[in-house]
Parts: sequence; C-alpha cells; structure tokens
Amino acid sequence: MNLYLGVDFGTSGARGVVIDEKGSFIQAEVRYPFQDSPATVTPKIWQEALFMLVEQIPEELRRKIKAIAINGTSSTVLLVDAAGNPTDAPLMYNDARGSSVLQDLRSIAPPNHTVLSATSSLAKLLWMRQLPSFSEARYFLHQADWLAFLLHGQLGISDYHNALKLGYDVEDLKYPEWLELLQIPIQLPKVLTPGTPIAELRPEIADKFAFRRDCLVCAGTTDSIAAFIASGAKLPGEAVTSLGSTLVLKLLSRTRVEDARYGIYSHRLGDLWLTGGASNTGGAVLKQFFTNAELESLSREIDASIASELDYYPLLRVGDRFPINDPNLAPRLEPRPDNPVEFLHGLLESIARIEARGYELLQQMGANKLNRVYTAGGGAANDTWTAIRARNLQIPVVASVYTEAAYGTALLAMGERKRG
Repeated sequence: MNLYLGVDFGTSGARGVVIDEKGSFIQAEVRYPFQDSPATVTPKIWQEALFMLVEQIPEELRRKIKAIAINGTSSTVLLVDAAGNPTDAPLMYNDARGSSVLQDLRSIAPPNHTVLSATSSLAKLLWMRQLPSFSEARYFLHQADWLAFLLHGQLGISDYHNALKLGYDVEDLKYPEWLELLQIPIQLPKVLTPGTPIAELRPEIADKFAFRRDCLVCAGTTDSIAAFIASGAKLPGEAVTSLGSTLVLKLLSRTRVEDARYGIYSHRLGDLWLTGGASNTGGAVLKQFFTNAELESLSREIDASIASELDYYPLLRVGDRFPINDPNLAPRLEPRPDNPVEFLHGLLESIARIEARGYELLQQMGANKLNRVYTAGGGAANDTWTAIRARNLQIPVVASVYTEAAYGTALLAMGERKRG
C-alpha cells in the first residue's frame, strides 16, 4: 500500500498527517508545537520541527510513503545563498515592513494588484534589497519552498499558490513583463502547479529516516489553501473560514476577484477560483486574554442567540490586511467589561462581524453567492462561536470534513485536487 505525507507549517507549530491511497483513513498524525512566538521562530527551528515530525512517524509507515508535500504560511519568505543557507532572518506572513516600498511598487505594478500590500511577498523582497546581507543571497524562497528544498535538494522551486503574492500570473502561468522591469538581481523561483512532483528525496534523507528511495517531494501550497482542500468544500458558493491564530476566508467562485485596496486576491483551483483574504484578527487575540480552558468554560456561559453590543476590532498590534487593508489600523479592545463572559462574548461577536463583512465584500466584488461555510482551525471546536457566526452570516456553518491543513496537503501529495 502507498501512503502520502502532508506537512503543515502554521504560526503555532508544525503538523504532519499520513493518509492511505484512498485518502479516507489517517494512518498517523504528528505535531511539533513552537515554544516561541511566530516572530522569533527561525529557519533552524523550522528545520528541527520538520525532522522531528518525520521521526515521530512510525518507521513501518515511513517505508510506505510514496510522496510528500509541505504547506507554509502565505508570504512568509526568506533569502538564501547558493547552498540554500538563509542569509538573514525570514520575514513572517504579517510583517508589514514592505509598506516603505509600496510607493515605488505602485509605479510599476498594475492598479490594485495583489502585490500592492505591505505584507505581499514582492513588497518584502523589495524591502530586503536594502539589507547588508542581500549581496550574499542567490534565491528568494517562501517557507514551504525552503522546507521542501531540505528534502529534495533543488533550490529555486515554488508553486503558484505561494507565488501569487510575488506577482506570478496564475492565469497565464508566467512572471509578467512588469515584474521584469524591477530588475531584481536575484533568482525568482521556478513556479509549478501545486502537487507536481519535483524530485525524489535526497538519498541521505531517505536513508536516515528509512523512507523508500523513490519517495517523491511535490510542490506545496499555503496553509489556508491546504485547509480548504481538507474541508470537503468543492462547489462554487462554498467557503472555508480558517479560525487559527488569524482569520482566513476562502470562497470558491467561478469569477476571479482581485483588489489590493481591500486585501482581496484569488488563487487558481482548476477551472474555479479560490477568492478571499486574510485578517490579522483571530485566535491569537483570544489567547492574549484567555487560556484554552477559560475559552472553553466561559464560552459555555454565553447566550449565542443574543448579539453582543460591544464593538471591537481585535488585533494584537497595529495593522490589518482584510477586509480593511490598512497597516496603520489601530486595535479596538475597549471598553473592557469586568465580567470575562461579556468580554469574551464581545470578542467572539466582533471577529464574527469581521468574517461576515469579509464575505459580503467578496460577493460585492463579483464572487459567487455564499451558501455554506466550512470551518477549519482551532476555532471550529467552539460551538458557541459557531452559533454566533451562523447568526451573523445567515447561512449554514459546519465543521470541515477534516480540519487539519496537513490532511489537505497529504491529498495534494497524493494527486487529489491537483489542478492545472
């Protein structure tokens, strides 16, 4: 029997899922939580997490794994030298230092393009040009690209889900001419369809971890698209909300929607488009104020049928990406009631309103009418929050068939949902 491994690198840790060739049975599930905040997690820790995950998979299963795929957080990027060693610290998905180069970028990129965001991969690359270490760099890679390189040994390869915010044209499947005008003195990745086999495992990796020598490493994806693939959503009008550290919306549509003014972009998924955006609000804000046990117990005391009158915009720090794309947007967390149940109710309600506003905006911009929302991420387990969200969205809100992004990535490795 052939098995398939999907690896998910999120903000709080890494996870791995091994599935059978029908995709219907999870053979193994492994986790590696990060001890530090996402901003201080280094590529060395990513590498350690990847190999620790692999070691946790029983050897008898590793010997049957035919293909591996990896997802990473969208627009988490790094520069590496000719040997693949990072030349500087990576810039994380929500790093907005690229705001300082947006004026220059606007003079070259088409109006309202996806790259015209302070957190886009391209904005980060242009900001990186001023680093003293830039002269040592040879390749610009996304997190998933670099982690896959550790397994297959080939530098400079990405997928068109990760490369979207670098400016790659996912309709014509090439880098656009305007991007070439930037004359970036560094190798941009060769871009493949997600799930495409890149190469076999490096022999030393295969031998060290008892993989078969012909085990393939495939082009990856982003964590939120992997969660979408895992969810079971397949029809236009179906969407997935990922309630992890952040809030990510993905709506399957026949129409491509792009507008950087609102942080809206569309990923290609076969003949359809996965349109959406990502907000910096989400579970990380909740965990700033409550432990997991408190979230669970206090949520049970909330009457989800009644809307909270508290109107927050819950953020950990200044700036959001969608549905308001403003690097200077201030968090709004006042007034804070003495009763923790009321405070939590206000936070859950406010995040639900941001979610509803996001889907409303996608539809206003031309995406298919929303008719069902699947939920992935840790927030999917909170029944009170689900009820609050369903009241705000006015449509069915259900748990994803599988909630782990690693499961969706394993499907990608298997060739399921591989889209041209």
